[in-house]
Amino acid sequence: MDSEIAFDYSPLLKIYKSGRIERLMGETAVPPSSTPQNGVISKDVLYSPDDNLSVRVYLPEKAAGTGEKLPLLVYFHGGAFIIETAFSPTYHNFLTAAVSASDCIAVSVDYRRAPENPLPISFDDSWTSLKWVFTHIAGAGPESWLNKHADFNRVFLAGDSAGATIAHHMTMRAAKEKLSPELSDSGISGVILVHPYFWSKTPVDDKETKDATVRSKIEAIWMMASPNNKDGVDDPWLNVVQSDSVDISGLGCGKVLVLVAEKDALVRQGWGYKAKLEKSGWNGKVELVESEGEEHVFHLTRPDCEKALEAMKKFAGFLKGEM
Repeated sequence: MDSEIAFDYSPLLKIYKSGRIERLMGETAVPPSSTPQNGVISKDVLYSPDDNLSVRVYLPEKAAGTGEKLPLLVYFHGGAFIIETAFSPTYHNFLTAAVSASDCIAVSVDYRRAPENPLPISFDDSWTSLKWVFTHIAGAGPESWLNKHADFNRVFLAGDSAGATIAHHMTMRAAKEKLSPELSDSGISGVILVHPYFWSKTPVDDKETKDATVRSKIEAIWMMASPNNKDGVDDPWLNVVQSDSVDISGLGCGKVLVLVAEKDALVRQGWGYKAKLEKSGWNGKVELVESEGEEHVFHLTRPDCEKALEAMKKFAGFLKGEM
């Protein structure tokens, strides 16, 4: 029977014995808007016709009638690689607010999700999207807003939770593989990791949660996204911080902002990432800001609370060159 549940991962999703997957959140989509919202207009553009994948591009309306070049933000949404899209109200509202606050042009990437499309497909799609973005570097790409307004000397990657994991790996890859023949370096100025989703089989330090229920839940969600890996949560896609075999000294940018939340189970991974980056020999600047008393991605569920507004100010300041 199609109603028989094989796995219940509430509040994320349920998997039925028939193979049907019911996502319980992040499935609502809102359209882009040519009418300014918070002073920002948006549109959807196909970046991978073969897989029918699109990005949502955001632009301050005041820039639309000018030739002004703006910092370019490429954003990867969170959701454990399993839920949410670039078009949900949560991410549409966040990107609109971020663009308004930072006066940038933004590209919010939609990618295929697990478990139907197990990892590393999300990473592969994200790389395809970045290569598409960089086809605009000489002003002759398929998307007019990027040709006209994107300053490719000020490119920033960002994401929350699983999206932060993607942003990290894309920046590592950009240092090794050219995103464009026009580039002499990675092409990425900086990265913002918001409540990054890194993990390991054993706690990263003595302050990380040892609660077996919490740890097993995180592990189960990872294995749903990446069922084919042999290392579990010690897979190098996820165990970026604790693993000695994962070298992050080649991170392809000059500055990094890490935002963490005090009551987030992942908080110590963020602190560990900063420490590892500083010790690695990477030649850049990293800053970490912790939101006291807050939970994982609180800024998305309560965007108008004091701590969320503080985090947005830090996020926008980074894009404006204040670090």
